[in-house]
Amino acid sequence: MMKTIAVEIDAQGRVHPLEPQLRLPPGRALLTLLEPAAGDSALLAEHALGQDWLRPEEDAAWAHLQPDKS
Repeated sequence: MMKTIAVEIDAQGRVHPLEPQLRLPPGRALLTLLEPAAGDSALLAEHALGQDWLRPEEDAAWAHLQPDKS
């Protein structure tokens, strides 16, 4: 029987179930690595994109969405 569980992998490569009372039985398993959350990469790009976001042309382009500034 196949069962999917949520785990974290520590810096040493050890697998830890997120459900604390769950003990992993000895045996074989398949591991699917998930991509980092979208917010993580967005935070890394924020500084570079900030240069574009602060241009007057950007303010003008988005002014129609800000009724108090049109």
